[in-house]
Amino acid sequence: MASVIGLLFRRLLISFIVLIGVSMLIFAIARVIPGDPARIALGPNAKAEQIEQLRAEMHLDESLPVQYAQFLSDLSRGDLGTSLYTNRPVTTDIVQFLPATLELVFLAGLIMVLVGLPLGILAARYQGRWPDHLVRILALLTVSAPGFVWAVILMLLFAFYLPLFPIAGRIADIHEVQRITGFLIIDTLLAGNVAAFGSAIHHIILPAVALSLSGIGQAARLTRANMVETYKKPYIEMAHAYGFFPNRIARSYAFKPSLIPSLTIIGLDFAAMLGNAFLVEAVFAWPGLSRYGVAVILRKDLNAIMGTVLIIALTFLIVNIIVDLLIAFLNPRIRYSTREAS
Repeated sequence: MASVIGLLFRRLLISFIVLIGVSMLIFAIARVIPGDPARIALGPNAKAEQIEQLRAEMHLDESLPVQYAQFLSDLSRGDLGTSLYTNRPVTTDIVQFLPATLELVFLAGLIMVLVGLPLGILAARYQGRWPDHLVRILALLTVSAPGFVWAVILMLLFAFYLPLFPIAGRIADIHEVQRITGFLIIDTLLAGNVAAFGSAIHHIILPAVALSLSGIGQAARLTRANMVETYKKPYIEMAHAYGFFPNRIARSYAFKPSLIPSLTIIGLDFAAMLGNAFLVEAVFAWPGLSRYGVAVILRKDLNAIMGTVLIIALTFLIVNIIVDLLIAFLNPRIRYSTREAS
């Protein structure tokens, strides 16, 4: 237990340093790209006095170190400033848009794990036979095309040619749901509204599948490759010699050791979905944070850009910490080495 706590403390410290580095990098990049945020916000007909006043309010007339110090001071109070795109506090925008993206990413990650891992197990179990070849072809197809391409393909197939799913939004307009958590699937369950829950599930399936397909292929390929290597271990040959059933060998003896190296990449893929979701959200008009992030970047909304990037970076780091703890739980040698290092 002490070793796990030590690992968690070190990962939190490293994550804090990384987050500071990300904030400095994005802060500098957002201010050196061409364009005057004040001019873009006020429009081409704004007077010079109005532009200078807005620049002063945003501290753009000061040096970069002073601007960054002011940003950190505001951030320590939970203030990310006001968005020039929505004219609302950035924290308000994040609270509104983040749950939609997290809901989409969580479901896509769940699909990735529940489909990708069994496909990898199936391919390794029947290595060199037709199930293996089929899984490898599917994995190659899903990995080679980005999520927005699959989003367009799925929309054409299952929304236009076969009108089985809706093409935009999170829920049908006829349903009114009280926002409690911001996650529509949870809120509809809390309200006991079965029809609204069904509508929320109906709307999220296509974008979640489109976002998960690349991760499914990656998970299947990694699981297969790791299990094929594990099948070469002496203890697997001994299990065969004892006459254990092949399915039991695959589940109990080959899968768990293979999961540990795959888990890191799966965790990274899950976290990367936050950044990759913006094109899928654009295709399906999904009102999430990634789509909001693209809009504020195009308008050089500095406060909103910083808030969006920091939230995505924070989520990425949290997922990495969770993956590290899971790996330490699955592999006792990591816990022991951590204890010795401390």
